[in-house]
Amino acid sequence: MRFSTAVLIVVVASGTIRAEESVKTSEFVPDWAKDAVWYQIFPERFRNADPSNDPTKADIAGAFPLAPDLPWQIHPWTSDWYERQVYEKDAPIPFHHLVQRRRYGGDLQGIIEKLDYLQELGINAIYLNPVFDSPSSHKYDGMSYHHIDPNFGPDPAGDRKLIAGEDPGDLSTWVWTSADKLALELLKQCHARGIRVIFDGVFNHMGLRSWPFLDVIEKQQDSAYADWFTVNSWRNEEKGTKFDYEGWFGHKTLPEFREDEEGIVAGPRDYIFAATRRWMDPDGDGDPSDGIDGWRLDVAFCVAHPFWKKWRKVVKGVNPDAYITAELIDPVPELKPYLQGDEFDAVMNYNFAFASSDYFADEKTRISTTEFDRRLQELREAFPPGVAEVQQNLFGSHDTDRIGSHIVNRDKEHANNWEAYFNFSKVENGQYDPRKPTTDELESQKLFAVLQMTYVGAPMIYYGDEVGMWGANDPDCRKPMVWDDLVYEDEVALPDGSKKDQPDKVEVNRNLLEHYRKLIALRRDLSSLRRGSFETVLIDDENQLYGFRRKLKDEEVIVILNNSNQKQEAALEVAGSWQDRWNGGQLAATDGRLSVPLAPRGASILVRAD
Repeated sequence: MRFSTAVLIVVVASGTIRAEESVKTSEFVPDWAKDAVWYQIFPERFRNADPSNDPTKADIAGAFPLAPDLPWQIHPWTSDWYERQVYEKDAPIPFHHLVQRRRYGGDLQGIIEKLDYLQELGINAIYLNPVFDSPSSHKYDGMSYHHIDPNFGPDPAGDRKLIAGEDPGDLSTWVWTSADKLALELLKQCHARGIRVIFDGVFNHMGLRSWPFLDVIEKQQDSAYADWFTVNSWRNEEKGTKFDYEGWFGHKTLPEFREDEEGIVAGPRDYIFAATRRWMDPDGDGDPSDGIDGWRLDVAFCVAHPFWKKWRKVVKGVNPDAYITAELIDPVPELKPYLQGDEFDAVMNYNFAFASSDYFADEKTRISTTEFDRRLQELREAFPPGVAEVQQNLFGSHDTDRIGSHIVNRDKEHANNWEAYFNFSKVENGQYDPRKPTTDELESQKLFAVLQMTYVGAPMIYYGDEVGMWGANDPDCRKPMVWDDLVYEDEVALPDGSKKDQPDKVEVNRNLLEHYRKLIALRRDLSSLRRGSFETVLIDDENQLYGFRRKLKDEEVIVILNNSNQKQEAALEVAGSWQDRWNGGQLAATDGRLSVPLAPRGASILVRAD
């Protein structure tokens, strides 16, 4: 059987909005996503629990940079990031390209091994960067969509033999490899712990070694997949023409699917639909509980709207409760068409990150509290009901510098000037400081985390931010995870090969980790922080104080943030008694006025006690 194009329509109910209880029957978003605390995992760099499946040099062939003649080995997990290992020393490649050749051996068993850690942290939803078969560390150059990368599973050689026996264009020949089955086991164990999992869908392009593109390279216009890609010219010795095609943003290792007025054309579209169904309902029995809980969509802006509308129907037809989020780094007006109920449920909320950067990270160029509140209000009110409550509120990701390093480099470039900041935040530009954040600088990260865990929307942590990892933009934001059972070399080397005056110690920041655990526990304990109404109660530009109320039924919480370096007293016009769930103790209002003491860059989370 070849790819089926059948789809099911999901019916979105309509009805009366009851804002106080957050019961909005006109919503199209999955209800569970309002309670999500997301954790983003870059699988190759999270945990190497099974060295027997580590990649070989042959496994990375076709990934950037194409350097098959250079020496290669698995990179030591705990080594100094900028130090070239012996096998790298003579490579005539700049560091930021050379590091793309590194493989540290992270695998799915490593995620399973650390589920206790994630559960203790308190997260209940995981976004996995791409896990499909691919020669790169990042897996955005997929060889297929229907198989997990064999090096993420227990038997790479056996899996590749199974895959080689398929006709990938014929669904009836598809098999389940050991890596595929381990992915299903990961889902089973996560679901048993109440943890949802979404996969990264990279549907704009595939990799240089993807099965349809290899067929096109070999057979040219005679390939059954010749119309899948945007081909500029075919190989023809008589005419003297060479094979040429469009790669994503010019990257020839990422051949783009062809599009027409309906988006991605029929062949790759049907393959994407089939792979989507496979991972959402693995045994095809109509019960999606053994499948993934949704998708994050890479470079969604590169694919035309009609495709996403069709694809949403496929997703919601398999599981109406599935969550769809997308990578869209655009101003609000450009986001609106995607978030009307017929494409995505949410986006990675980079606009939230930009506003937070301008308020919490920057000092000399910091925006006022009034401006910060205005920006947040715009984001809350920009989209249909429910969307704000499920947006992935992040600061950093695999495509940005880490939050701690962002703070080290504060005031140099505004994050909301995205293209300029993206280029500035790469270490090779010579202006970016790659050092470890100080304890004092991390106080700004802590204060942001208070907002993130008490604000409207679903907070998302990029792996390692909770233990104080640092790094510039890609590739430096993708260092191996820091674990407390491993001993790491100090970071001494600098990107240019010179040495630091003082080494930076690499270890788990236990104080920061406990800060995140405590905040997540509070968010999960107080339903108003996840689903309650929002009201600004304090804007003090002079003293850099910000306060807001979250309320759901009889539960009322007031959060006060002190974004200054001075002790402050916040005065609130409220009555009654309040328990400070963040600092401890009780506060009582006098004559309708409550005085709240705040430490420098401190916070108070008050719960009404009467």
